[in-house]
Amino acid sequence: MTSTPAAATATHCPYCALQCGMNLRPAAGDAVVEVEERTSFPVNRGALCGKGRSAPAVLSSAVRLTGPLVRDAVSGRLEPAGWDEALARIADGMRGTRARHGADAVGVFGGGGLTNEKAYALGKFARVVLGTSQIDYNGRFCMSSAAAAHQRAFGLDRGLPFPLEDIPRTGCVILVGSNLAETMPPALRYLTELRENGGRLIVIDPRRTRTAEQADLHLAPRPGTDLALALGMLHLVVAQGRVDEEFVRERTSGWDEARAGVMAHWPELVERLTGVPVPQLRTAVELFCDAPSGMVLTARGPEQQAKGTDTVGAWINFALATGRAGRPLSGYGCLTGQGNGQGGREHGQKADQLPGYRKLTDPAARRHVAGVWGVDPDSLPGPGRSAYELLDALGTDVRALLVMGSNPVVSAPHAGHVEERLRSLDFLAVADVVLSETAALADVVLPVTQWAEETGTTTSLEGRVLLRRRAVEAPDGVRSDLEVLNGLAALLGHGKGFPAAPEEVFDELRRASAGGPADYAGITYERIAAEDGVFWPCPDTAHAGTPRLFLDRFATDDGRARFVPVTHRPAAEETDAEYPVVLTTGRVVAQYQSGAQTRRVAELNAAAPGPFVELHPRLAERIGVAEGDPVAVTSRRGRAVAPARITGTIRQDTVFMPFHWAGEGRANTLTNPALDPVSRMPEFKVCAVRLEALATAPVTAQSEVTGAVSAETQPR
Repeated sequence: MTSTPAAATATHCPYCALQCGMNLRPAAGDAVVEVEERTSFPVNRGALCGKGRSAPAVLSSAVRLTGPLVRDAVSGRLEPAGWDEALARIADGMRGTRARHGADAVGVFGGGGLTNEKAYALGKFARVVLGTSQIDYNGRFCMSSAAAAHQRAFGLDRGLPFPLEDIPRTGCVILVGSNLAETMPPALRYLTELRENGGRLIVIDPRRTRTAEQADLHLAPRPGTDLALALGMLHLVVAQGRVDEEFVRERTSGWDEARAGVMAHWPELVERLTGVPVPQLRTAVELFCDAPSGMVLTARGPEQQAKGTDTVGAWINFALATGRAGRPLSGYGCLTGQGNGQGGREHGQKADQLPGYRKLTDPAARRHVAGVWGVDPDSLPGPGRSAYELLDALGTDVRALLVMGSNPVVSAPHAGHVEERLRSLDFLAVADVVLSETAALADVVLPVTQWAEETGTTTSLEGRVLLRRRAVEAPDGVRSDLEVLNGLAALLGHGKGFPAAPEEVFDELRRASAGGPADYAGITYERIAAEDGVFWPCPDTAHAGTPRLFLDRFATDDGRARFVPVTHRPAAEETDAEYPVVLTTGRVVAQYQSGAQTRRVAELNAAAPGPFVELHPRLAERIGVAEGDPVAVTSRRGRAVAPARITGTIRQDTVFMPFHWAGEGRANTLTNPALDPVSRMPEFKVCAVRLEALATAPVTAQSEVTGAVSAETQPR
């Protein structure tokens, strides 16, 4: 039986990296709780999008898992089971796989929505209990390219090196590949306030989105050419004598080498590559350089490319050359997507990292973390495969997999192939709130608590560590992910070291992160509650936290930011006569990520009931489709079908599909898994496709209001 406390509980939204503040109050009728404004939280000041307001709908037992499921050997169906049986099946599957094939035959795939405590415990479980190097998470698909570029240039990766409150006070913002109006609606007010204060906004996006409508200048490059665009704008900075020579001399290194590459990207060449006219390039440079301060903010558009690290690096070079970094109201920042995309990679889910953003290959880091964990440093495995490479190895090198908080059947690139690899596993276990498309393939499914049913911390895109508080009791058959790891660790011979109490785990995380780049040592639950979050790094409890990085020095050995020479190169897959159109993907305001939760909310389904193909009227005329007609989109990897949505706000050579749905309209059936050589980010945002008008109506979505996925129809 679900019960609620008498008073409102201050907490945070379960969705994007804004982590908007909200209060949860006991509700009348069938609802578990209702959301009310929490105006005191500075990030959103009470404002919430439809996803945040409707988030309690997923707490209903009618749409979420309420007991473990195990696959019956005879019928092949998932059937209800007790917790003891379910955990024993997982432990046996992992133990047997390891005995037959070795430790690295067992893999772990985590999620950017897991709390810091869960991410930390999952990384520790993989390396200490399973002894496997094969762990990564879906955050690799989020901002890994920006993280890699941050590290190369600044020596430290935090999404925003300044708080959101600084954005309205800067002089000019260049927003690259982000549609904040739909992905983070409460954040749009920062751009509105920027313009009200006299600042200028430049939006770079192949679509004229709701966010681009707010801009003083909208540049619409061909998808996959953001790197050339950044280089062309920096070329103009140099040619016009707008380089901040004093800043470059005193606070950076490597400019001469970077400058040489920039000069090969003259404006007319960049116009041919990107489709952005030279006069628009010049106007953008003038708006940015004439302002007294400025920021460059990127999101998935330029990052989810096989050259995403270099693309972000080019924008960082642009910020550095103009002296717009390491100064008040200036800098480069990345708009993190997932709710705990920042914290999720800081504390051990990523294949090459230990807690505190320490490198797994650093002997000192291994000694420190091993000391906290009470193990021999030499027992810790080395770096493993990145997310897509791990998924690609399923059924061959990796024979058993534990998935927590991720739905790669919908969210991974080349999703049809990934689904095949999941089906080929000897053993698959999934812990999730709902029966996602991935969970429906599992041998064992564990129902776990969600945001309002548990306490834990997340780290927002600002680097602000926040506290989500438990507001309701979970249904009787549901356990937390920490309890799951505690139980599995005990069955696998590790009865100690995996507490189920979140604050106990966080206190250990603080010790493990102490002295590391992402130092949480001085952050406590009490401080977070009292201060509306604490910015890392925060090395001790007397430290105020660090809202603004790099004002005195960058986090490199010599304190200087590094220019990294980069040059434009084509997308991994260019258009040709057979596949003449570019596909790019993204989100819509009423759905989130793979849709596993939002597709179960009636209000959100009413606003965004299914997939679509957005295309320009001239392209629609050329292939013979009208509004709402079914369109087949085919790439070298597969075929998707969805209704046409015709609009003049997209380039004529480009189509757009949202990626929230499974079934025929699954956009990631089409996307290219080509990887960035540094970040291992797949090229979600660019692939070559052909279009075909169909005579019959397509399937619009796999999930209706409840979003249920039938376990009976998913044999393995």
